[in-house]
Amino acid sequence: MSTLKQIHLAAHFPGVNNTTVWSDPAAGSHIEFGSFAQFAQTAERGKFDFLFLAEGLRLREQNGQIYDLDVVGRPDTFTVLTALAAVTERLGLTGTINSTFNEPYEVARQFASLDHLSGGRAAWNVVTSWDAFTGENFRRGGFLAENQRYERAKTFLRTTLELLDSWRGDEIVADKESGVFLSDPNAGQFTHKDPHFDIHGRFNVPRSPQGRPVIFQAGDSDEGRDFAASAADAIFSRHSTLGAGQAFYADVKGRLARHGRRRDELLILPAATFVIGDTDAEADEIAHEVRLAQVSPQTAIKFLEQLWNRDLSDHDPDGPLPSVDPVVGENTISRGRAGVRMFRDPIAIANDWRAKAEAENLTTRELIVEVTGRQSFVGSPQTVAATINDFVQADASDGFILVPHITPGGLDPFVDRVVPLLQERGVFRADYAGTTLREHLGLAPAPRRSAGRATSSGVAS
Repeated sequence: MSTLKQIHLAAHFPGVNNTTVWSDPAAGSHIEFGSFAQFAQTAERGKFDFLFLAEGLRLREQNGQIYDLDVVGRPDTFTVLTALAAVTERLGLTGTINSTFNEPYEVARQFASLDHLSGGRAAWNVVTSWDAFTGENFRRGGFLAENQRYERAKTFLRTTLELLDSWRGDEIVADKESGVFLSDPNAGQFTHKDPHFDIHGRFNVPRSPQGRPVIFQAGDSDEGRDFAASAADAIFSRHSTLGAGQAFYADVKGRLARHGRRRDELLILPAATFVIGDTDAEADEIAHEVRLAQVSPQTAIKFLEQLWNRDLSDHDPDGPLPSVDPVVGENTISRGRAGVRMFRDPIAIANDWRAKAEAENLTTRELIVEVTGRQSFVGSPQTVAATINDFVQADASDGFILVPHITPGGLDPFVDRVVPLLQERGVFRADYAGTTLREHLGLAPAPRRSAGRATSSGVAS
């Protein structure tokens, strides 16, 4: 008899997206720390693996104005995660930190510190950025071509891990007579030189409880998938339907052997939204209202402009799609990467949208509601629990990162009504078995290096 897979659950506090229903009376602040604390404590009450925070390094713009789905004034990700370490005990703390516009020493020091402060609950979502608009905020400016940004990301991660591994963990000795001293004078020393980084010195944060943070990656391109298979502990996925999820799962898991890794060394965790009702029919009705709230007439036009790459502020959202074609070439309407959609073949997509709108007799807004659909699980608590379990047991994922449409209280219905059903099925923990995020995720401890100092190859000398 086969053993049931255990489901991994996490929670995403949304910030740069079109999921949250801002207009709902129950929606709270996305700036005040109380919202983050409430959300995190709900996730911990539900015994979730971790909380996830995205990061935007510049406010997106559309038609020269701040994009209406951005959060103005949202605190820095590291600052929030560090504060959350003080109001939670077991919940993992995952943050998106950019590898294009940061430096390995700084990121290694921040994550090692967070891992110490949280008792081993830190995780890093490694992302890249091609966006010159975002790059204007940084001294280096500009942007990197896709092949260069992934090469920098690989080198950035490798260099960061070298710094984290520059301590074995037993070098600090407390002696009552002579005080605290280092038993190994080379502790923390590193040297790294490659086309992206030329650094040497001493890393000043001793080995943390996990040794190194859990590494997440979110790329969906072929190179992004291979990057995750080579170096990540978990990969975010946008494939939250059964067929697409199984195909993605098989592809990424199939790449692990090429890098000398086992299938259980990388978790696949798609983002997923949910709507819960007392019955499936009630949930369907709520879901429809949620979608209309998520895509207001004004928001529908914003999405339309992103594809058409032209000002459509005078277009009727309750009328048909524009008769003119999208402007092909550099996008001059939308600026800023995260959440503002970029399209490889806008003419082909526009024609697909027109065909769908004509076949289903949809207005512009109705069409945008359809093509930007975000709801992964809709139904009664029993239906949602059964569907999530079916996905995981069928190898469409190892679990899900849940994105509620109300923040910070939108996670409560899932924790109160769905989690107990998963626990009854024996596929989700009744309590935390360990204290670190690696333990929650079922990952092996980070290996300790042998005596010596870090080198550019990442192997102790």
